[in-house]
Amino acid sequence: MFEHLQIDDRRDRWLVGCADLLLKPVGDIGGWRRNVPADAPRRVLLFRLERIGDLLMTLGALGEVRRRLPEAQLHLVAGSWNAELARLVPALDRVHTLDAPWMAREGTSSGARDIADCIEDWRRRDFDLAMNFEPDIRSNALLAASGARRRVGYDARGGGAFLSDVHRYDPAMHVAANALELVEGTLPADRYVSGSQSRPAAPGGPELPAAAYATLRIPDTARSTAASLLPKPEDGPLIGLNPGAGRAVKEWPGAHFARAAAILAERHGATVVLLGSAAERTKLEAVERAIPASLRIVNLAGKAPLVELAAILARLGVLIVGDTGPMHLAAAVGTPVVAIFGPTDPTRYAPLTTRSAIVHTRLWCRPCNRARMPPQRCRGVTPDCLANVTIDSVVEASDRFLASARRNQLSHAASEAHR
Repeated sequence: MFEHLQIDDRRDRWLVGCADLLLKPVGDIGGWRRNVPADAPRRVLLFRLERIGDLLMTLGALGEVRRRLPEAQLHLVAGSWNAELARLVPALDRVHTLDAPWMAREGTSSGARDIADCIEDWRRRDFDLAMNFEPDIRSNALLAASGARRRVGYDARGGGAFLSDVHRYDPAMHVAANALELVEGTLPADRYVSGSQSRPAAPGGPELPAAAYATLRIPDTARSTAASLLPKPEDGPLIGLNPGAGRAVKEWPGAHFARAAAILAERHGATVVLLGSAAERTKLEAVERAIPASLRIVNLAGKAPLVELAAILARLGVLIVGDTGPMHLAAAVGTPVVAIFGPTDPTRYAPLTTRSAIVHTRLWCRPCNRARMPPQRCRGVTPDCLANVTIDSVVEASDRFLASARRNQLSHAASEAHR
């Protein structure tokens, strides 16, 4: 029962399914449904409460809302961990922060009073349209509480009764493609500004409209910070390593990162840049110790908040990374990405850039997409789908990006010499 809900845990699926059954009559009566305004929305509330990567995969959809509603006020609701990054999105007029208890990290959860204050603020602004890019019954409830006249989202994880417009979430499609389809279904191109043309698929990823490939507006202060932390361009290309992935089941072994970086650094005269949060310092130090001391290494553990990290990533010749937020951030700033995928599916989560290479192994059980609830045999160990990804395959994928970066640096140096 309730198999239509895209919720892995059986108990949670039943709870949400039962809640939907209770809510459906209320929704049918029309308690949360209102007539859709005929005019173009003037005030729009957009929800993306999840993690870094989820926000970044929605950049194209946010830009498409702006293209179709050039005169509207666009407000985004995001977690505090994404607030500074969200303020770099040119399409938005304002960012509201709400640390939803089901998403927040320890110590950052918004209390009942904070949530009530947010709802009161939204209702006072009298939004014409609210869109939820996250399929979740709880955030759909927030949409209903916002008081927006039209409420658009998915019922894949319940809460369809809270919405005035219910759209299908396709788990076989990229997150960005689902977000763009939500925009198209809500603001169709034949009525609003026409959408963008399609562009070639990212290597190993799906073919997506050009609107999916969005960039961020990096402030000059962040670029200056990045320049102060990294070697000068004439010192050779930079190889970024981001060994952490939020969950151990998505992490390629640190020793493999170190070996691949050592081969590439020796081959291209490059500097290795280690990236990660302060909580990942021990992990990065282990990778640093495994790299020969003769090579140039910059360890930036805990030294690069999100905005500064974006500027640092923009200076790299390549980023070697698992399926995690910095992978999507590198793509958003135009950095070549070598993405190592294990249990998750690149069809759904590939970096949105044509300058990428997806590396994974062929295994009967991958992608299982069970990163949150891995099979018992994959808990506490590196799963086979990652352990079997070879160092040579990562080196080979990175080589062409570094060779191109080196050629660009030599060309730049030559042009500077002739000035």
